[in-house]
Amino acid sequence: MHKPGVILVNIGSPASPAVADVRRFLGEFLMDGRVIDLPFLVRLFLVRCLILPIRAPKTAAAYARIWTAEGSPLVATSTRLKTALQQQLGFTVELAMRYGRPSIASAVAKLASGGVTDLLLVPLFPHYAMSTYETVVVAVREVVTRCVPGARLTVLPPFYARTEYINALTTVARENSTQTAEHVLLSFHSLPERHLRKTDPTGTHCLARTDCCTVPSPAHATCYKHQCLITAEAFVKACGLAPQKYSIAFQCQFGPGRWLGPPTVGELRRLAGAGIKKIAVVCPSFVTDCIETIEEIGIGARAEFMSAGGSEFTLVPCLNDHPVWVKALATMIKQMLEHNSGA
Repeated sequence: MHKPGVILVNIGSPASPAVADVRRFLGEFLMDGRVIDLPFLVRLFLVRCLILPIRAPKTAAAYARIWTAEGSPLVATSTRLKTALQQQLGFTVELAMRYGRPSIASAVAKLASGGVTDLLLVPLFPHYAMSTYETVVVAVREVVTRCVPGARLTVLPPFYARTEYINALTTVARENSTQTAEHVLLSFHSLPERHLRKTDPTGTHCLARTDCCTVPSPAHATCYKHQCLITAEAFVKACGLAPQKYSIAFQCQFGPGRWLGPPTVGELRRLAGAGIKKIAVVCPSFVTDCIETIEEIGIGARAEFMSAGGSEFTLVPCLNDHPVWVKALATMIKQMLEHNSGA
C-alpha cells in the first residue's frame, strides 16, 4: 500500500528580527552555492567579512518593521496555507523552510513517522531558478535519500503557466485595485544573468540573442526569465490589460554583475515622471508575502513612487492562503498524484 504525503517548502525566515538571528539566517542563505555561486572560500570571505557585518543590522531593522504577533509573516502565512491545504486534500501535509525553521529534516521525519511512503515535494516558487526552486529540490532529495531511503519522492514542476496559478493570481489582483489603477507593474524577483546561463542545458541559448525568450528551446524548461515573461503574458491576457497599461520590472538586485532588469524602483520613478499617479504592483514571483513584498515594495518602493509624484500606490497581496489559491494548489497536487499512481 502507498500512503501519500506532501511537503511544502518556502525560502525561510529568521527566528526573530534580532540582529543575531537575522545574521544566522542570512549566513545560511548566502552560503548556499546556488545563491552566491562563487568558490567556497571566496563566498565565505564575502559573506562573513563583507556582507553580514553591513547587511545583518539593516535587514534586522527591515524585519522589525514587518514582524507580527504570529512572528514571521512568511512562516505564519505558510503555516495557514499548510493547514487549509491539508483540509482540502484529506492527507498529511508538512511545511518546511529551505533556510531556518521548520527544517526540511523535521518535515521529512514527520511524514516518515506517519507512514508516508510517497512524498510529493511542492516548492512554493512558480518559476525555475537555481537559487530557489533548484536548491529546494536538491536539499529535499538529499534528506529523503539519507533519512527515508525507501520512500518515493516526486516533485511538482514549476507552475508559472498553469491555469490554476494564473487564475488565482488574476483573482487576487482584481480584488485589489488592478482594475481601477492607471498602470499595473509586474515586479518579479531579479537574478544575476549568469544564473540563467548556468541553468541553460544547451549552454548556447539563454541571453545569447535578444529574442532568446521567444525562440523555442529546451532551455526554457529551466529559464527563469522566459518563465516570468510567460506568466506576465498570461496574466495580462486574463486581466485584459492594454500594452500601455502595464510594465515589467525586477526587484531585489544584490551584488556585482549584470542582473535582470529594469529595476523595480527605477521603473516606478519613470512611471511617476511620465504622469502616472495611481499604480498597482503585483509580485508574481512570490506566492507568500514576505520581506521582499511587504517591506521592500510595500514600504520602500511605495515611498519612492510617492516622492516621485505618485498619489496612490496599491501593493497587491500575494496568493498567501486565499481560498482560490488553496483550491488551485490542491488541484495541481491531486493531478500530480493521480499521474503518479497511473505511472
